[in-house]
Amino acid sequence: MPYARKKMHDGDTHLRRRWRLRNRKKDLDEIDQDLKTKSDQLLNQDVDLDKPGFAQFYCIHCATYYINERAMQDHFKTKVHKRRLKALEDEPYTEKEALQAAGQGSYEPPAKRKMATQPSKSELEAGAKITVELQPDTPKHVKTELSKSKVLNGNYVEILNDLKSK
Repeated sequence: MPYARKKMHDGDTHLRRRWRLRNRKKDLDEIDQDLKTKSDQLLNQDVDLDKPGFAQFYCIHCATYYINERAMQDHFKTKVHKRRLKALEDEPYTEKEALQAAGQGSYEPPAKRKMATQPSKSELEAGAKITVELQPDTPKHVKTELSKSKVLNGNYVEILNDLKSK
């Protein structure tokens, strides 16, 4: 009667897939540098026959090439692209933050940025550009200070007079 062979060790093929470098994408700090310095150059690349779509359809945020405009527009609607945009909203980790984490200086949270999907080829030809804008700090809900509120000591007449005068 056939039976399952007993495994004497745990294989590491599931780990080897993670270690492979052929599907390695750019890190967030490298993409941030591309957005700041050479976004126009990456969007308007020369024809390269070795790359998908001849290097004409490139997503800067994900650092990937697509075969045509339709494939790139479909990619913009995927969770992968939206997660990458969300990850790029925070400024990349810097040496200054590393020193602050080590105890040299006080902690400052990273600034949030407003990230939008890159414009299509037709919008680029019309003059649209990729912009990275800092979001203004929105104050969080602050609890009302109880020390400033009036204490009721039975002087209701005074409180009513104060309310009427306002």
